[in-house]
Amino acid sequence: AIPVPGDSRFPGGCRLRCRDSGAEFGEVSDFPGMLPRERLLLGILAAAALLLRVPGAAGLRVRVRLAGGQVAEETLEADPDSDSISIEFRRGDGSFITLIADFRQDVKIIRSLILGELERGQKQFQGLCFITRLHKNEIIPSESMAKLRQKNPRTVRVAEEQRGLEHLYMDVAVNYSRANPLSVHINNVCAEAMDAVYARESDVKHWMEKGIEASIFEIMPVSEDVPRCRVSPDRWKGCICRYELCIEWYPCFLKYCRTKDPAGKTSSYKCGIKSCQKCSQFDFYVPQKQLCLWDEDI
Repeated sequence: AIPVPGDSRFPGGCRLRCRDSGAEFGEVSDFPGMLPRERLLLGILAAAALLLRVPGAAGLRVRVRLAGGQVAEETLEADPDSDSISIEFRRGDGSFITLIADFRQDVKIIRSLILGELERGQKQFQGLCFITRLHKNEIIPSESMAKLRQKNPRTVRVAEEQRGLEHLYMDVAVNYSRANPLSVHINNVCAEAMDAVYARESDVKHWMEKGIEASIFEIMPVSEDVPRCRVSPDRWKGCICRYELCIEWYPCFLKYCRTKDPAGKTSSYKCGIKSCQKCSQFDFYVPQKQLCLWDEDI
């Protein structure tokens, strides 16, 4: 049977192989009011959030400024062999965000690992996975990403273009155990969110036209009178949850420059990238408001 989206039974421990660099775990900085328990959980999330390195993948670390003013380090990796790109960073609230662009399958995966509120009965952390269609020219190709270098790695970067807020209603549950044909990255990236993997019916139709089986998906019929979690008075009843996040900096276009040879013939060559920011607002059904406590703070 397809797992119930939003189920609180998240697996514990580090199910993903951690990176070789120990500095990535030693540089978890405190935020105002952070408790010792939260520092410990950040360490757990840091281990669980890092992707399994693929042999031959090229990586780049970029310092970016988040919306709240904090500076975060994004890890960008490209694997031309699998034609995919990953972006990872930690937000100011301690949650870890991972984006996977799978160019072969027209699939984009956004995974969030969120610190739980133990004093309110939540697990140590909660995982969410949102799977949407990857459109052409949304991000630079993996071959180009693999060749990126930066001259000043300490520079704090701000995106050149803000692509605005995208509102997405995630009305389909994705069967985690059967999702490998959709993208080989889902089982790895969404392992900590296997009961909370969501998609959209419009994107599902596109993938089915490409030969993906319908058994992977289940539409979630939701009554019109189901309230938003933000206004629901009962923590144990179903509601519509909202989760918002921004990818503050990513390479979205290639820049081309022109040159002339001695004979006067003009040609163009790749000479850089244009960076973008993209924010997404996801609405999805959860069987309990208990699984959407952050929506109270909006």
